[in-house]
Amino acid sequence: MDASAPAITPRSRMEEILRAYPGAQRALFRRYHIGGCSICAFHAEETLDALCARNHQLDPVEVLQHLESAHAEDERMMIEPADLKALLDGGESLKLLDIRTREEWEAVHLEGAVHMSQETMQDILGQWPREGLLVVHDHQGGQCLDAAAYFQGQGFQNVRCLRGGIDAWARLIDHALPRYELA
Repeated sequence: MDASAPAITPRSRMEEILRAYPGAQRALFRRYHIGGCSICAFHAEETLDALCARNHQLDPVEVLQHLESAHAEDERMMIEPADLKALLDGGESLKLLDIRTREEWEAVHLEGAVHMSQETMQDILGQWPREGLLVVHDHQGGQCLDAAAYFQGQGFQNVRCLRGGIDAWARLIDHALPRYELA
């Protein structure tokens, strides 16, 4: 969590929790079945205390500890652009998976990356080695952890996410790569 951000407590609103722990919704759903559908959804202004109270009187301190632990796991899954570049420059055998839209892919993509589509998904699940390094990336790093969690659930043992996505790569590594903003 960012040292300048306010401390997260059971009285924190869900919007604050999601900002501090971007994978919190996935973590809440995985362990408690909270936030995955309209029946168990929460709203941005709801506090963690209130959410826990209406979900079987969960202990908010225990839930917060789970969110912190899940966030630490998410952080371990991240790979810095410079570290990925070093692996690529060193000839490391890895797969780059781009989960952005077709339009984003066609505008700009990393050399050697594979664009995720229904067709490639079948190939990934059926043919790609489960032990090899799989680096997932998106535009700015916001969705790649969800995709990485999916692939881990499918048995991939070494899944990482490019911190900051292709935007960070263009900003920090390959300045010739065009950057863009999503509307």
